[in-house]
Amino acid sequence: MKIALTGGSGKLGKTIARAAIARGHQVVSIDRVLPNDETSDENVRFVKADMCDYEQLKNSFKGCEALLHMAAIPAPFNDPDHVVHNNNVTGNYNALRAAVAQGIKRICLASSVNAIGFAFSRKARFDYFPIDENHANYCEDPYSLSKWISEQQADSFARRHEDLTIASMRFHFVAEQKSEAAQIFREENKAGRRQLWAYTLSDAAAEACLLSIEADYRGHEVFYIVAPDTTVDVPSRELAARFFPEVPVKGRFEGNCSFFNSGKAERILGWRHNKG
Repeated sequence: MKIALTGGSGKLGKTIARAAIARGHQVVSIDRVLPNDETSDENVRFVKADMCDYEQLKNSFKGCEALLHMAAIPAPFNDPDHVVHNNNVTGNYNALRAAVAQGIKRICLASSVNAIGFAFSRKARFDYFPIDENHANYCEDPYSLSKWISEQQADSFARRHEDLTIASMRFHFVAEQKSEAAQIFREENKAGRRQLWAYTLSDAAAEACLLSIEADYRGHEVFYIVAPDTTVDVPSRELAARFFPEVPVKGRFEGNCSFFNSGKAERILGWRHNKG
């Protein structure tokens, strides 16, 4: 399969490209900044394009059979609110529309656990643990809002074009090793509490993306793509009782299991994230 990969120069983009090539795919790696370490692999072609330039994007997708749209501003801290929101929302719409214009039927979008409002909120609001795709939306910051709108865009495209398969991947703190997250998200610190001690390994994220463009369903589906364990050894029920006593717990919730339920990705995509 020939895959258009936006954000191909980023850390996750590079991981996805390597995984795609290993599976026998060809990759068109698209980014506004070309990588310094361009591979000489004949199965990768690099294209410089801006996600907010629709014609550039459409031309770069020509001849591709699938789209993995990973390009976005990944957090609200380093750019003004309007830049974060407008870049992500416009880029996502352009990617979807350009894919349809080029006849691409299989699309994977990089969403975030923050699509419901979470780590960047003034105070996160949770209805229950573990969080799944049915959880209500309480987004308030520009990044979370941009991810939620991007998922709504995908819904609209799936309604208008019934032959599309679209997956929105709700990743969380993508890292090469669990230790990277564990150093930041500790038991007692603010970062750990705000992020619910969660993470996603980059190899697992790449695998989920590739499985999504091979999946046998039609329409748009949202998936949590999060490791099954937390970054700490403290039982998750204990953490929930200590820091979120007002939030009810559903199901068994044993050991240091994740505060996010990725069971839908396991059922529909056949994906599983091993413990780090």
